[in-house]
Amino acid sequence: MSDPNSLIAHLIELRGRVLKAVLSVFVVFLCLVYFAQDLYHWLATPLLETLPEHAEMIATDVASPFFAPFKLTLVLSFFIAIPVVLYQIWAFIAPGLYRNEKRLVAPLLFSSTLLFYSGMAFAYYVVFPLAFAFFTGVAPEGVTINTDISSYLDFVLKIFFAFGLSFEIPVAIVLMCWTGVSTPDALRAKRPYVIVGVFTLGMLLTPPDIISQTLLAIPMWILFEIGILVGGFYAKRKDESQPNQEEEEEKKQEQS
Repeated sequence: MSDPNSLIAHLIELRGRVLKAVLSVFVVFLCLVYFAQDLYHWLATPLLETLPEHAEMIATDVASPFFAPFKLTLVLSFFIAIPVVLYQIWAFIAPGLYRNEKRLVAPLLFSSTLLFYSGMAFAYYVVFPLAFAFFTGVAPEGVTINTDISSYLDFVLKIFFAFGLSFEIPVAIVLMCWTGVSTPDALRAKRPYVIVGVFTLGMLLTPPDIISQTLLAIPMWILFEIGILVGGFYAKRKDESQPNQEEEEEKKQEQS
């Protein structure tokens, strides 16, 4: 067990990293749980501002007024603690990486966190007001809009995850170029298929309205182009570093 390279030692370290990540989420949750009702009201603001006069949200389940804000606080705690969770993952895998790999992973962890937050912010401040205004505007005459708080929470969390993950496209492209799975030129050649794909994903991941689909598809396309530019930079750096690595290996063989 004292051998740091043993399987047991790695499992013990993994357990410690997982516990620290869970503890960080729990600490954030304890700080936010008192404001659970306020947080839900903040989340519901985009819908409440578009509801017709005298319309309001409802709770069809007896326990929904308690569990909906509680669930929101728990998920939000995880979102806020993502930097700590990613750091624990990074600290666990870092000893097994080369120096040039460490230089790549650290900025990717930071950028992936920032992009995920950016996707959620874009959904809240841009997509929600437009989408909810569209939904309430197309309601048939005589239909009163009273959205259930649990259904609304599930709907909003789904959109948050969809936009947060979609904004990770540049990170995925950089990893593909850096690992040699693909090249910037090959990705540029697939641009027409990517455009069709992002609009298809926009249709599947968002509500069935053209506004939400377009607001997800266009940023994904822009992020794809940004990913190609950044991926080309990392691909060039990797190609330039290969001759130096080969020279170092030859020197080691000559010395041996």
